[in-house]
Amino acid sequence: MIAERIEALRTEMRKRGIAIYLIPTSDFHESEYVGDYFKARQYLTGFTGSAGTAVITMKEAGLWTDGRYFIQAKRELAGSPVTLYCMGEEGVPTVKEYVERSFEIGDCLGFDGRVVNAKAAEEYEKIAEKKKGRIASDEDLMGLIWKERPKLPRNAAFILEEKYAGTGTQDKLKALREQMSKKQADIHILTSLYDIAWLFNIRGRDIPHVPVVLSFAVITMEESIWFVQQEALDDKVLSYCQENHIAIRPYEAVYSYAAEILAGKRVLLDPAIVNDRICRSLGKEVHVIHEKNPTESSKAIKNKTELSNIRNAHVKDGVAFTKFMYWLKTHIGTEELTELSAAKYLEQLRSEQELFLDLSFDTISAYGPNAAMMHYTAVPEANATLYPEGFLLVDSGGHYLDGSTDITRTIALGRLSREAKLHFTTVCRANLNLSAAKFLHGCRGSNLDILARGPLWNLGLDYKCGTGHGIGYLLNVHEGPNSFRWRTTQAHGDGCVLEEGMVTTDEPGVYLEGKYGIRIENELLCKKAEKNEYGQFLEFEIITYAPIDLDAILPEEMTAAERGLLNNYHKMVYEKISPYLEPEEQEWLKEYTRAVY
Repeated sequence: MIAERIEALRTEMRKRGIAIYLIPTSDFHESEYVGDYFKARQYLTGFTGSAGTAVITMKEAGLWTDGRYFIQAKRELAGSPVTLYCMGEEGVPTVKEYVERSFEIGDCLGFDGRVVNAKAAEEYEKIAEKKKGRIASDEDLMGLIWKERPKLPRNAAFILEEKYAGTGTQDKLKALREQMSKKQADIHILTSLYDIAWLFNIRGRDIPHVPVVLSFAVITMEESIWFVQQEALDDKVLSYCQENHIAIRPYEAVYSYAAEILAGKRVLLDPAIVNDRICRSLGKEVHVIHEKNPTESSKAIKNKTELSNIRNAHVKDGVAFTKFMYWLKTHIGTEELTELSAAKYLEQLRSEQELFLDLSFDTISAYGPNAAMMHYTAVPEANATLYPEGFLLVDSGGHYLDGSTDITRTIALGRLSREAKLHFTTVCRANLNLSAAKFLHGCRGSNLDILARGPLWNLGLDYKCGTGHGIGYLLNVHEGPNSFRWRTTQAHGDGCVLEEGMVTTDEPGVYLEGKYGIRIENELLCKKAEKNEYGQFLEFEIITYAPIDLDAILPEEMTAAERGLLNNYHKMVYEKISPYLEPEEQEWLKEYTRAVY
């Protein structure tokens, strides 16, 4: 089936004289996760992970993905004509290096310019020029061969009230226009679904578990225009837009709008997000200011209302997860449990919490060796039964009107080897060491990442991903620009300066193929500490509340300071969560938050 689809694509390529065709994992907005309509790369290759790029030539078919998905991709591509390229590994070419190597003199590279950002397209353009070839950026060949392609999503939008958002739309627009003025921009083209949702205080359901509305926005000094499918807007939302002076235009009209921008106008846009077709629609006499969206950093720094709400959401989420952990510990070995039944029960517990809307992503419920795949997904045909031995890794979260959560716990279901306990204890130490960081303003996540990796590097271990990412407020759980990662990449750079009000995950891990995966994840709120002659110091507040499984801890492998950090954390968890538990659950939590020495 995969081979037939690739050949069908090659047939369309031959008709148009296209030698190389590029299929990224993207929608028209450079979103991390995409709706079914945009899963062209998955359809073509069979790889179901959320990140990856396919490159098809007349002789080869390649799939590039990152370290989170190496094991999964290897399994899913087995037996297919698609070659896996493990990004970042020694000797593995990047997508652009491969394209350049495959590009013969006079060739043509094709892609749908709506799903490739302008910055990437410019780099491909340079390759084509060097090879005296050309780019065909208006070719949605996947739309031709994917006969049963799902329809473009157009689900109902809803308003996020100011009691949750903290700041009204008009105030956000005013602040944005002030930033535009500083950059001498007349027009700002905004295509990030997360930024648009934040700016307009509107959420939607167009991407599973990501509450956004498929749309574009244009902000000028005089008007705000929202290019959106009108079927998604009910009378309440339309009235809200009118009150906030947001004009509604058809979704696809953004391209004609861009083409009609007058010569001499100064347009602010982020070429790493805005798609190539929009940028190609701009007239040559339009002056483009290539900078990041001002809204990116604005939404990353949570306001006081958001922070108060987020803490409330985490208490509720912690109650749900603690109840789940109690249930799992007391039921394992007494009835048949599976990865999926465990995930379903956890979802039920979250759904009982006040203001719950949805999961914040598909729950990762991974038993034993399955957890070595960082983004493993259990399905009915591959759904491991749980036994009273080994680890169950559960990475999960919820969207509430008062915030989004992301928590991972690795739970001992029974007997463990000493090596497994050592690795678990080391991951716990890594997590605690980063959470205890105190640092001067001006530090980036790249400066602090070593605090988490250090204990693992000392054992000759590592994990092939970042240590942490920003969290959106009822938005995407992978939000920039804040992060913890040591490796500088073109996509991530070295992160941003950490600011008070940013929320970032802390999630080191160990992943051993064929054995197990271990991850412990809390969310950290950056806040001010003292200010003195050396500058402004910052520190973290842990805002995730659920026990770290003491059944897998080797206290003798921890320093006294680390045991103190764990004991203090567990003391806080008990104080926050126990009032909402049944008596037997309280007693269990008291035992699982006991001090270790």
